[in-house]
Amino acid sequence: MTNKKALILGATGMVGTQLVKELGKSKIYSEIHLLTRRALKLAEPKCIGHVVDFDNLSKYADLFKVTDVFICLGTTIKKAKSKEAFRKVDYDYVIEAARLAKTSNVEKILVITAMGANSKSKFFYSRVKGDVEGTLQHLALNTVHIFRPSLLLGERKEFRAGEKISGLLSTFAKFVFVGPLRPYRAIEANKVAAAMYVAAQTTAKGYHFYDSAEIEELAQRVTINSDHPNKIVKK
Repeated sequence: MTNKKALILGATGMVGTQLVKELGKSKIYSEIHLLTRRALKLAEPKCIGHVVDFDNLSKYADLFKVTDVFICLGTTIKKAKSKEAFRKVDYDYVIEAARLAKTSNVEKILVITAMGANSKSKFFYSRVKGDVEGTLQHLALNTVHIFRPSLLLGERKEFRAGEKISGLLSTFAKFVFVGPLRPYRAIEANKVAAAMYVAAQTTAKGYHFYDSAEIEELAQRVTINSDHPNKIVKK
């Protein structure tokens, strides 16, 4: 299918930024709508920015009348200042977006959670991500692709010392994370974006989950050249 329309929430984040580039150079998407808190300088001609109040997403229901919805929302407790504020971004906004997508009969919803997502986890972060996955499954959506990356590598607008150190260690220790440990290997944000793009072009219905190893494999199905940007190739 060509002439598709996409909606991206979280377009200013590490993965979201890469996803905007990925979809922008694709001939498959004619329009890419970005929901953000603040106005952006848009380099991609197909991108259309919308400044919205995420606490009142239902006011923008018409913007969800697209083919695919990509949800890359996420924050940290440090940035959010409290667990409640963190959950609002990482759970409430995500689920509200999914509900609006369902109402608009969107073909595919693609969401980033995290490795270790588990609603019964003793870790708050993993528990919230698990709650997201559980609620998404209860919503009985058309097709959902859920990405569970390990530590993300790439440039963030805000500095996170812990992630920077862990990322460097993971990069140098890649040879250790093989076999059963491969899903724990850090992964580049652009690969997650590429995998999301590829998954959005598949025809399988239902719910699909990808860990870091599977995300890498999916991302390898994208080739980029001047004649066929983001052409999907099957191994």
